[in-house]
Amino acid sequence: MKRRQFMQAAAVGAAATAVAAPAIAQSMPELKWRLQSGFPKSLDTIYGGAEVISKFVSEATDGKFQIQPFAAGEIVGQPQIADAVGNGTVEMGHTCSYYYFGKDPTFALGTAAPFGLNARQMNAWLYQGGGNDLLNEFYAKHNMYGMPAGNTGVQMGGWYRKEIKTVDDLKGLKIRIAGIAGLVMQKLGAVPQQIPGGDIYPSLERGTIDAAEWVGPYDDEKLGFSKVAPYYYYPGFWEGGPAIHLFVNQAKWKELPKAYQAILTTAAGYANNDMLAKYDARNPAALRRLLGSGTQLRPFSQEILEAAYKATHEVFDEVSAKNADFKKVIDSVKAFRNEEYLWFQVAEYAYDTFMIRARARG
Repeated sequence: MKRRQFMQAAAVGAAATAVAAPAIAQSMPELKWRLQSGFPKSLDTIYGGAEVISKFVSEATDGKFQIQPFAAGEIVGQPQIADAVGNGTVEMGHTCSYYYFGKDPTFALGTAAPFGLNARQMNAWLYQGGGNDLLNEFYAKHNMYGMPAGNTGVQMGGWYRKEIKTVDDLKGLKIRIAGIAGLVMQKLGAVPQQIPGGDIYPSLERGTIDAAEWVGPYDDEKLGFSKVAPYYYYPGFWEGGPAIHLFVNQAKWKELPKAYQAILTTAAGYANNDMLAKYDARNPAALRRLLGSGTQLRPFSQEILEAAYKATHEVFDEVSAKNADFKKVIDSVKAFRNEEYLWFQVAEYAYDTFMIRARARG
């Protein structure tokens, strides 16, 4: 079966198993929507999620539902996407929820919470743990409907112009980081900076900032950070499994025929798995290239991780005391996380630990 035929069967068939063919045809009007991505085309893996969704939907509807993706800034910039989707400037957006932390801290939890869920656990919470329903209760207040449409896997801890060995080394450190993670780093003495991805390299080069986090080896290599900040730290404890969302204007979502809603949901789910698979496949070689060109790989010390963990839960408590939406979602995340690690400790951790040691033995 060809790819086109497979996607039609998977999407349309799943959407309308019990519906007669003529009824399906009548429920498929011709639509042309615009999808504003939060990412530049140069980051083919994460921007590519928007292209994957658009292609899937077009092929599954025989071209009747056309979605045109736009790179960051082509219609609106990344910081304006939530407003643009909510007010109908564009029908859709493909971006990270946490970029809109300034509108409401609850937005951050749609992407990742520090010391939260890894990628598999995030998907489990969103799809089976009530996470996406909780988030959509919140997104509805901003005239949006959201669904998971990508994940990078656990991210790196960023690029630093100097070594960071103790908590004291973080004091006064100007680091490009935002959202809840920014509040955590601030508690540890760092000075968080909110800088768009395209401005990170020149800011590091000029010394305007001392450090910056982005994603991981594949994307970071493309942006050239190793040329201006030699120390590459891990893990990015603030993003254990960050989700990228497809946001749809609430009214437009409700107007869609049920078949189109199902196809779009299936397309987002496909993009979700596809993006994570691409990062997992491409990061190892990129990391090897970075190390081969002189990048100094460093783990965050136990002292730093412990201090950050304590600061994180202080931030959770402080924000929860002021924001009922945030409290409702973070309580769900924490409860789900604790149950998940009961299982992961038994099976996943034991298996991975053995395999990592076996690899080290050759």
